[in-house]
Amino acid sequence: MKRIITATVQNRSGVLNRITGMLQRRQFNIASISVGETENPGISKMTLVVEVSDDRKAEQLTKQLNKQIDVIKVSDITDKAIVARELVLIKVASTPQLSTEIQGLITPFRASVLDISKDSITIQVTGKPEKTDALIALLRPYGIKELARTGVTAFLRGHQPSAQVTEINQFPV
Repeated sequence: MKRIITATVQNRSGVLNRITGMLQRRQFNIASISVGETENPGISKMTLVVEVSDDRKAEQLTKQLNKQIDVIKVSDITDKAIVARELVLIKVASTPQLSTEIQGLITPFRASVLDISKDSITIQVTGKPEKTDALIALLRPYGIKELARTGVTAFLRGHQPSAQVTEINQFPV
């Protein structure tokens, strides 16, 4: 079961290393991690997608993260109303004849072409992981030469529903 955990941390050398080291020692697998500065100077936000076996392990994870030096706040936002996105760059083998076909294929995904050369086309897509996975699957038959993913970044929506959510989507809009 994948959990989405956010951590607000001091932007200091070694913080990422300490957190990933703790996860490794406790045998948590990191599916993705994204880190960046926030609106506050000296503060960064980490978004971790971590595989855990059960709710007890998820609770243990948040407690262990809260104990880390330079960690300000930790939240498990998996079951909350969130905005979650990732960026993917995809370089696909292409010819001038296939370029138009590929551009037509990516249009419904609101993806954009960043670069076109004689033998390849580079595409950028952002969105939920399900969306980016679907585009990657459609482009695979053309021959993916290179692929880079940022990992999921997420935060809570402005308004959290008060009712219990009955259907859980791992990566809601």
